[in-house]
Amino acid sequence: MATFTKYQIFVQELGRKSHNLHTDQLAIALSNTAPNVATHAVLADVTEISTANGYTSSAGTLLLTGISYAHTAGVGKLVATDCVVTASGGTVGPFRYVILYNATATGDMLIGSWDRGASLTLQDGESFTTDFDATNGILTIT
Repeated sequence: MATFTKYQIFVQELGRKSHNLHTDQLAIALSNTAPNVATHAVLADVTEISTANGYTSSAGTLLLTGISYAHTAGVGKLVATDCVVTASGGTVGPFRYVILYNATATGDMLIGSWDRGASLTLQDGESFTTDFDATNGILTIT
């Protein structure tokens, strides 16, 4: 998986208690438009791919499971189970960016994103897995 880049607003909103990384429902969205990590704040700021064939935009269909946030020796780590989207009945995409957001927070607040480096279109029956790093987590706070 590509390197995680946090949205600048995430740091502010974390300090204002808008995110509970241990109990809030987190989700991913797919986009083919580069995110603006300096100015985007909520999911509505992101240009998602169209709803089609196994992907539903802005509906939280890619909800993360196995979410936990814990710390060891002063380093906090967010982990979750890998997330899979499968094209069914046609294509999904193209998409290049995987956007992590907080579906519990007002307005679906943005957390961070990954740039795959190239656009991908899933053909009917194909799957894409957002492979979260089980050792280092989705993100760490030091």
